[in-house]
Amino acid sequence: MTTKRILVVDDDAKIRTLLRRCFESDGYEVAEAEGSKSVRAAFAEGDFDLVTLDLNLGAEDGLDIARELQREHDVPIFMVTGKDDVIDRVVGLELGADDYLTKPFHVREVLARVRSVLRRTAKRLPPAAASGEVAELWQCLDGLRINFDAMQLLDREGRDCALTTSDFKLLAAFVGNPQRQLSRDRLMDLVNGSDWTPLDRTIDNQVARLRKKLERDPARPQLIKTVRGLGYMLTEKPVDLAG
Repeated sequence: MTTKRILVVDDDAKIRTLLRRCFESDGYEVAEAEGSKSVRAAFAEGDFDLVTLDLNLGAEDGLDIARELQREHDVPIFMVTGKDDVIDRVVGLELGADDYLTKPFHVREVLARVRSVLRRTAKRLPPAAASGEVAELWQCLDGLRINFDAMQLLDREGRDCALTTSDFKLLAAFVGNPQRQLSRDRLMDLVNGSDWTPLDRTIDNQVARLRKKLERDPARPQLIKTVRGLGYMLTEKPVDLAG
C-alpha cells in the first residue's frame, strides 16, 4: 500500500511541528509549507493526498491558497481555523474544502477527521484496473468515451482527460441514472456512501469540476443540467461501444 502524503500549511512553526509528528506517528509522509510560495514548491516535488490549511496565515489569505489548490490540484483540503472565524469556514466549505477544525484542537480528533476525509477521497483503482485485467468496455456520451474499469475518459478529440476518483464516482452516478433527476443528497449517497454529514455539502463544487471536463461549454451546461430546487440530471443516455 502506498504511503499517503500530507502537506501541512501553517505560518506557525510550532503548529507545523505538532501536526507533522501527529501524522508521522500514524504512518503518513509529511511535508510542511508556511505560505503560497512554499506550497507551490512542495507540489513541484510531487502530489499530496491531503492538505491541512490554516486560513489565518498572517500576511496571506488562506482562502486564496484554497482556491489555487482547488483550481490547480483538486486535492482534499482540511481547514484549520480560529474559533471565531465562522465566515471563513463557510466560504472555505463553499470553495470545496472537505472538513475543518477549530483551534485549539486535540491531535486525536485531527487524526480521526483526516482519516475520514482520506477514506472519502481515497484514490483507489477499481479491482479490474488494479489487477491489470482491464475490460475493454467503452461507453460513448455526447462524443466522449468512458472506460470505468480503466478509469479513463477521452475527450471529443480522443485525448486523455484526467479525472480524480471522486470525479469518476460522480460520473458513474450520473451514467447509472441517465435522464433521471437526482437530488444533492442522493448524489452524496452515491458518491460517498454513508460517510458524509450535512456539512459535507460539496456536491455543487464536484459537479462544477466535472462539467469543466465534460461540457462543450461549461458556462452553459447542456449535458449535466441543474434541476432547480432539487439537484442535477444527466440529459443523455450513454451508448455501449464494441471493445
